[in-house]
Amino acid sequence: MYRDPSGKRLVDYPRPSVAVDTAVLTVPVGEPLSVLQVRDAVDGDWRLPGTFVHEGERLAAAVLRSLSDKAGVTGLAPSQLHVFDDPARDSRGWVLSVAHLDVVPVSSLLSAGLDASRARLVPVDDAAGMVHGHDEIVTFAVASLRALYAAAPDPRGLVAEPFTMTELRRVHEAVAGRALQPDSFRRAMLPRLVATDEKRAEGPGKPAGTYRRIEHQ
Repeated sequence: MYRDPSGKRLVDYPRPSVAVDTAVLTVPVGEPLSVLQVRDAVDGDWRLPGTFVHEGERLAAAVLRSLSDKAGVTGLAPSQLHVFDDPARDSRGWVLSVAHLDVVPVSSLLSAGLDASRARLVPVDDAAGMVHGHDEIVTFAVASLRALYAAAPDPRGLVAEPFTMTELRRVHEAVAGRALQPDSFRRAMLPRLVATDEKRAEGPGKPAGTYRRIEHQ
């Protein structure tokens, strides 16, 4: 049996419980950046989908289990975001959370089986006061996503291709949580887009051109 230099076994050390919590972010049509919440079956409050990791279970399997069991959602592929390890973060005790993040179009989330009787989408600015340190996870996830969108046009595919410049800007505004100046946005995005032959009417005036992301070509 393994013993460290001080003669202690692994079981001689106190250990935290390990949980997984997942921030699923999306942009509903015409609405701000939103996060998936689930209603707790016991306490009735709204929180991120999460669960304790079972003995012998991989983190990824626990994430998928929690999304399916608590939100009815299957088919997503969350990736590890950050480990939240403050011993005082969870009122239940010493719980280390391995937070995960997925960013998907709202159509994909709805088709993944979202159960509206126990899950909902709420704007990230309204997702506050959650238990078990979930507010901090959402804040971290949103900051991570905003950093991605500051560097590339729709890197997580929230708007379907081909898209107009207005459609792309509206998604970026939802992610950023603020209005963006159209001319400046257009100048920043054009070098990273390729124009298509398709035109699309967006109201009075001539139809708008459409684009695809260069990295998808």
